[in-house]
Amino acid sequence: MTVPGEELLFLPLGGAGEIGMNLNLYGCRGKWLMVDLGVTFGDDSTPGLDVLMPDPSFIVQRKDALLGIVLTHAHEDHLGAVPDIWPKLRCPVYATPFAASILKRKLMEAGIVDQVPVTIVPLGGKFSLGPFDLELITMTHSIPEPNAVAIRTPFGTVMHTGDWKIDPDPLIGEATDDAALRRYGDEGVLAVVCDSTNVFVPGEAGSEAGVRDNLAALIAKQKGMVAITCFASNLARVESAARAAIAADRHPVLIGRALHRMLEAAQENGYLLDFPETVSERDAGWLPREKVCLICTGSQGEPRAAMARLAMGENREIALQAGDTVIFSSRMIPGNEKSVGRLQNLLATKGVGIVTDRLGSIHVSGHPARDELARMYQWLRPKISVPVHGEHRHMVEHANLARECQVPTAILAPNGSLVRLAPGEPGVIDHVPVGRLARDGHRLISDNDAGLRDRRKLLWHGAAVATLVMDAKGQLLSSPRLTLQGLTDDREGQEIVAEAIDAVEDAIEDLSNADARKDDAVAEAARRAVRRIVKSRLDKKPLTDVHVVRV
Repeated sequence: MTVPGEELLFLPLGGAGEIGMNLNLYGCRGKWLMVDLGVTFGDDSTPGLDVLMPDPSFIVQRKDALLGIVLTHAHEDHLGAVPDIWPKLRCPVYATPFAASILKRKLMEAGIVDQVPVTIVPLGGKFSLGPFDLELITMTHSIPEPNAVAIRTPFGTVMHTGDWKIDPDPLIGEATDDAALRRYGDEGVLAVVCDSTNVFVPGEAGSEAGVRDNLAALIAKQKGMVAITCFASNLARVESAARAAIAADRHPVLIGRALHRMLEAAQENGYLLDFPETVSERDAGWLPREKVCLICTGSQGEPRAAMARLAMGENREIALQAGDTVIFSSRMIPGNEKSVGRLQNLLATKGVGIVTDRLGSIHVSGHPARDELARMYQWLRPKISVPVHGEHRHMVEHANLARECQVPTAILAPNGSLVRLAPGEPGVIDHVPVGRLARDGHRLISDNDAGLRDRRKLLWHGAAVATLVMDAKGQLLSSPRLTLQGLTDDREGQEIVAEAIDAVEDAIEDLSNADARKDDAVAEAARRAVRRIVKSRLDKKPLTDVHVVRV
């Protein structure tokens, strides 16, 4: 399929079957519309790679039919890939003011801010792109200006919810525009493409207002220095932490570039203009410890973030010590258990007290729990539910919940599923190839790149490098040289090297005269000999390179 025909299609290339890295496509009458273009972050399985994003090959091949990218909000998993992938697409970008401010900073870092046409759409704004008439619906989430996108087409209306929750007291920005959602429900909604993150959570997510009160009470009880770590983008939480510090007679200190960038972008757009006065890290080091409250990035254990640097004693201006307290005002994202555990262990070894959301009501999610999802379906009364923004188990459970809410059709559509929403019977009609790209230094590579596979192998099995110096007839002119990396200590390594060199010499002697003159045959024989010895001694299969030098 090159372009969509007289139909309405939905195609997720990222964010369906996983949490993060969102990329959604809608197709109608020969045109495509993209909603969100985000990233996720690397883990132990992606050594050396911090940022991953969806492979956009499908739409790159059809970029002439792409009308634009609509960004629902400013979180990394919804706009973080724009600087990397936009040069492959070169289409207009549409965002509300706060998201546009965040995106502008990213485009400046990438050196393409003057190339990307970004149209700022006001909250509640309407605009048209080809066969799509779009309206932004104000929602609440854990960042300013989250939006659902109502997509009117000749075949019906789709409500793409983005990330959302129902918070009657969001502290920053407007509450969810349920009147607009009800209006669409009364007019008739064909399909809802909806956030599945908290489908297993009963009840409601809760309000930021309650967190502010709980943080103030918690900080007031502490004796030493207090540090709070949270998501930099959760500006309501950042403000709550600062105001809680003031209420406890402490000076708030912002640590982490992301916090300063987010606050700057918020104030550009009229938010947090009365943010409490802060002191610098340098000045905080001269204050009594009981008068300081640090507000830090790094709640997910990110090794380069402010909290990790404090835990490792790498902040030159200020240090944590026994008797201090660190408050994790965030939820641990699935997959980050190891990194958060390492961070908390570092803090514990210093004698620092640790408070998490399990020990106090100091965090609420930005995503809808079951009661909120049910309310959304009551408002919109769609004919079709398409769960996204969740792992496969979340999407299955969301589909079940939608059916319980009397939605006639619930479609399970993981990444690569081409869904026809209308006309006719809705369902998955095809699958397209999907994958991931990774930012590796200044380039993008596939997550199946040979170099990345080698890195994984090095991580688990180490490496062996052998050099053979031979004459043209295939005779060794000196004993082979062999180096083992990441495999064993010096003494045992020397024994294995000696044994492997003997095995290589024997393997070369066993070659025919013809093969001994061929570099490829010699290298393969030596490689097998080295791997055989290392496997027998260490039960490892190292990445093995053999260099044959002819003189």
